[in-house]
Amino acid sequence: MPIERVTRIEGTGLPLRGNNIDTDRIIPARFLRSVTFEGLENHLFEDDVAQATERGTPHPIADDKYRTASILVVNGNFGCGSSREHAPQAIRRKGFRAVVGESFSEIFFGNSVAMGMPCLTAAPADIERLQGAIDAEPSLPIVVDLEAQRVRCGGWEMAASLPAAARESFLDGSWDGTALLLDRFEEVERTASRLPYVAGW
Repeated sequence: MPIERVTRIEGTGLPLRGNNIDTDRIIPARFLRSVTFEGLENHLFEDDVAQATERGTPHPIADDKYRTASILVVNGNFGCGSSREHAPQAIRRKGFRAVVGESFSEIFFGNSVAMGMPCLTAAPADIERLQGAIDAEPSLPIVVDLEAQRVRCGGWEMAASLPAAARESFLDGSWDGTALLLDRFEEVERTASRLPYVAGW
């Protein structure tokens, strides 16, 4: 398994407005009984989508104009609530490769890093402008540049930051613990052979 470095993400965006969107809204608890994460993307924001449909106002996740979006643009304290890894898994499996927002729950942020999905923080005014630009032109190309810590959209750009440790883990590929172990598997085997409870002596 090759080490994957995440330095730049390009695609279109999906604006998801609202503060304090918790993990139970992202993936309702009744869908957490599966042994694997497969299929979770089919239930992303399911209850919110149903409520929006009843009101006759399509939820962005179900809006066909955002069908190919790969960058999710959110507001404050996104991913709060219970610490379920299923929430970022559902988002990632839906095709999103990065999330840009005002702020994130610490646990949601950590779970996202562990699966290679960077969550960058930007100023509220810039998030509002980015969401508005996507509303006006859903096919607008967006570039998330982790090296420069900038988001480019049309003819303008904005600052979007990551904590230093998280940023470095994406740039050098160390976010993927499994790939790192497989890349240095001979060292893993040597270490294991010295551990009585692994080697059995």
